[in-house]
Amino acid sequence: MDIKFDIIINSLPYLLNATLVTIKFTIVSFIFALIIAFTVGILRSLKIQKIIDIILRGYMEIFRGTPLIIQLFFIYYGLPTVGIVLNCNTAAVIGLALNSGAYMSEIIRAAILSIDKGQSEAGFSLGFNKFQTILYIIMPQAIRNSIPPLMNAFSGLLKDSSLISVISITELTRSGNLIYSRTSRPFEIYITLGLFYFGMTYAVSLISYQIERRNNRWNS
Repeated sequence: MDIKFDIIINSLPYLLNATLVTIKFTIVSFIFALIIAFTVGILRSLKIQKIIDIILRGYMEIFRGTPLIIQLFFIYYGLPTVGIVLNCNTAAVIGLALNSGAYMSEIIRAAILSIDKGQSEAGFSLGFNKFQTILYIIMPQAIRNSIPPLMNAFSGLLKDSSLISVISITELTRSGNLIYSRTSRPFEIYITLGLFYFGMTYAVSLISYQIERRNNRWNS
């Protein structure tokens, strides 16, 4: 077997820098996805006008029913046809946020609907209006219930961020591809990329586990 991991060692600074790019895009996209998820999830858990519900459901079905790579291609290469030109960084964040937000909105909606209706009635009996009841009583409990699945969504977004390499962003996956094109050493490169992604997602899992333990202690 002719395995040469010295290629990886020599490229390690380059790969670490690309890993930071991956983490940056993941965090920024996740923040915007959370904003989308909470907005859509809260609205869909309430009795809203039918036209608004249809629009929100349409958004969810489109972004959950089409591949992320097609969405990225459309945002970056398709929108300029109608005069909307975005740089690759903006297109990547928008694509990742809209896609992930569509999935995460259902997490938020399910977490809100899982709260017993008696909680809302208790809020009204205390003199809270509908907005105050949601903000001070329902949402704190819903957020606590939604943390584990949201952390899983973050891990999924971290792995999905590899697709932004198709719009010329030099993150971890594209960096590995560039090294491969220069060295023609696929085994060493792609096993290293796999270990990098595994390390990041495992770190997220450990953080999620610690948060869940703290929540369980609080609930007990």
